[in-house]
Amino acid sequence: MEESVTKLAAALAIGLGTLGPALGIGILAAKAMEGIARNPEAAQKIQTAMILAIAFAEAVAIYALVVALMIMFV
Repeated sequence: MEESVTKLAAALAIGLGTLGPALGIGILAAKAMEGIARNPEAAQKIQTAMILAIAFAEAVAIYALVVALMIMFV
């Protein structure tokens, strides 16, 4: 029983912990494409800012992965 609860907790931690970054990256990419379409001259600046923001969003997902692994193995 305890093992199944641990696995469920880890699954919820990684599942819910990656939901926010996934939605954020999707919205971020859509808005960046919209910005590039409206102002093609600013594409380089928009792309640089988009990649930096994606990296920060992915960091949140990595934290969720670390928490899930800690739940499983500690």
